[in-house]
Amino acid sequence: MSAGSASARGGYAGRRWVGEAVLLCAICLFCVFPFYWMVTTSLKTQAIALESPPVWMFTPTLANYWEVLFEDRVGISLINSLIVAVCTTALSIGLGCPAAYALARFEFRGKQDLWFWFITNRFVSPVVLVFPVFLIARQIGLRDTHLALILMYLTFCLPIVIWICTDQFRSIPYDLDEAASLEGASQWRIFRSICLPLAMPGVAVSAIFSFIFSWNELLFAYILAPKAAKTAPAMAITFMEGYDVPYGKIMATATLIAVPVMVFALIVSRHLVRGLTMGAVK
Repeated sequence: MSAGSASARGGYAGRRWVGEAVLLCAICLFCVFPFYWMVTTSLKTQAIALESPPVWMFTPTLANYWEVLFEDRVGISLINSLIVAVCTTALSIGLGCPAAYALARFEFRGKQDLWFWFITNRFVSPVVLVFPVFLIARQIGLRDTHLALILMYLTFCLPIVIWICTDQFRSIPYDLDEAASLEGASQWRIFRSICLPLAMPGVAVSAIFSFIFSWNELLFAYILAPKAAKTAPAMAITFMEGYDVPYGKIMATATLIAVPVMVFALIVSRHLVRGLTMGAVK
């Protein structure tokens, strides 16, 4: 290979590397900029937030956070959201993992019909269910309670957990179950000590999806929990009254809503990548 050809190849590789770096930076900027704008707006006064063109250099203030946390009951709504999201996620994992294990490991009559029923539950539009669920909750005295939201969210999160975890359990070699059975392990011990730890990537992904849905859901929270059990997303939209739109308070509330999800995702991040790529390599 001539020196000129090698130099040309090196120049092409260098330009390609620069192009890929610029493209990645542009993608990162596109993804991160909305979050940056949300956080910076939450640190502005109403007058600065309404400036046109936008003000990039300003003195940050925490007044919006103080108001939404201690004057507008957003702190209480965040606690409500945390209670609902944690309980829904825990119940979804606690009920969904054994069901997914049974669907993956056992053969029984009506298995395919049961699997289809679980999956199709997630296809139902929430708008179709909100009015009958409202009537039922009011009739049995569950309106404006955490339990009403937990039970409602469970019907949407449980199919996700079963769907993801069933595929995860199916990817675990059945030889491990047989070997454990020969050693005298019970079926519950096999599930708890062998299969469940190996399926943790799928469990982590399904837990994140369940938590995010329960934390961010607005429609049922707004209808079923208007006062005592109001969640943070439902509280955020109450700031918009007529022509008065307090952008700083809305963005402060949105930031407070986004942070717990990010923290939860970081906690389970070591399982997240494996769970998102499961089944990609055989």
